[in-house]
Amino acid sequence: MGGSAGPDDDGAPDPRRWHILGVSLVVGFMSLLDVTIVNVAVPSMQRGLETSSSTIQWVVSGYALTFGLTLVAGGRLGDAFGRRRLMVVGLAAFIVSSAAVGLAPTAETVVVARLLQGASAGLLTPQNSGLIQQLFTGAERGRAFGLFGFVVSLASATGPVLGGGIIAVAGGDDGWRWLFLVNVPIGLVAMVGVLRLVPGRDPEAADSPRDRIDVVGALLLGLAVLCLLYPIVSLEGGQRLPLVLLVGVPVFAAAFVRWEHRLQRTHHAPLLDVALLRRTPGYAGGLAVGTLYFTGFTGILLVLSVWLQDDLDYSALHAGLLLTPFAVGSAVSAPLAGRVVTTIGRPLTVAALVVMGVGVGLLALLAPGREGDALVWALLPVLLVAGLGGGAVVSPNLTLTLADVPPRMGGAAGGAVQTGQRIGSALGAALLVTVFQVAGLRASLLTALVVLAAALAVAVVVAVRGARAEPTAEHRHAAAAER
Repeated sequence: MGGSAGPDDDGAPDPRRWHILGVSLVVGFMSLLDVTIVNVAVPSMQRGLETSSSTIQWVVSGYALTFGLTLVAGGRLGDAFGRRRLMVVGLAAFIVSSAAVGLAPTAETVVVARLLQGASAGLLTPQNSGLIQQLFTGAERGRAFGLFGFVVSLASATGPVLGGGIIAVAGGDDGWRWLFLVNVPIGLVAMVGVLRLVPGRDPEAADSPRDRIDVVGALLLGLAVLCLLYPIVSLEGGQRLPLVLLVGVPVFAAAFVRWEHRLQRTHHAPLLDVALLRRTPGYAGGLAVGTLYFTGFTGILLVLSVWLQDDLDYSALHAGLLLTPFAVGSAVSAPLAGRVVTTIGRPLTVAALVVMGVGVGLLALLAPGREGDALVWALLPVLLVAGLGGGAVVSPNLTLTLADVPPRMGGAAGGAVQTGQRIGSALGAALLVTVFQVAGLRASLLTALVVLAAALAVAVVVAVRGARAEPTAEHRHAAAAER
């Protein structure tokens, strides 16, 4: 079941690579969907579990916390032990923890199970970028990342719709349980596909046993991410005391960088080759663009969902349906952007962020104060425009950020990019919800627009630098083909 990763012995691409990618993307969609699908379920969960809003907020944010904690380590484990093994372990844990959430008798049990579910998702998600790095080269890699970007955008945008639909069918008080229980049969089917198709570890490309896992690096990076994410998600739940942990972020981050440099000097395998940030063209800038984009983007759908349900008294399903145009726009633009990214390059990301910014600006201008049909006709076109822009940000940025990363570090490097996305998602949700509660919807959307403008500024700088450093498209394609 499943051979070694990468091309065949004669150098030809794996003929099953698109089928392997399909299985991988199903797993990735399921784990990413659980980030946003619960957004519309907060009132239902609070009623069904008879608990406080701050406790329910941990059901939403706790998943993001442990998800972000395990991404880089999960990617590195996949680099060392093989994608199939990590996907089997992560998927098994995800299935069990999903069932535990759905069947949990108390709110406290739900929170604990969600933490475990987030950690298992962190093991799964970086295997997508790692597999793409291993199985695809040149223009095909852009197309593959385009499909991955499509899945990321689609999972983020359709979560409220699917969540609202499931709750509408299953009932208001306990319908939220089926948001998690549906993962069990889907996960079991996906497990069969993983075992049959996903390649295992290539023994010739593996690190030596003593060099495989950088435990100290994983702990230091995990503490840095924890000190950043825990205060953010606690702030969402109304707790301010953990803010003191923020002082630990630069301390542990600096210790992590020093430790990784030390491992490099002694020829040991690091958790993450931090020299990628300096040496690899576009990697650091692409990581920043992705983090800023998710900071501005994630909170928009959450705030709109809360506004539609709490202020305008829409049902969860109705609120989710009104947000559907964003998903439609993302579904159209993400795969198209993946096809042309190797030809257009960084200017594509710049143009996509401009389109996204126009959509969000129009949303801030037109949506507040409207109700009924007037609101519907205001939301539909501007969310479609925002979705068209947003869908064309994720996949090109992933493709170009990881373009020059060696496949041996593909999982860890992809995990770092996705850690930035998760940090951005948590920070953006906390920021925009806080602004919404204090100053209203328009102020919240304008705040998102400012963050997206920052992402655009970084994207422009990266594009200009890239144009100077990479003189010809032919050179880029030749280098990609060699990798």
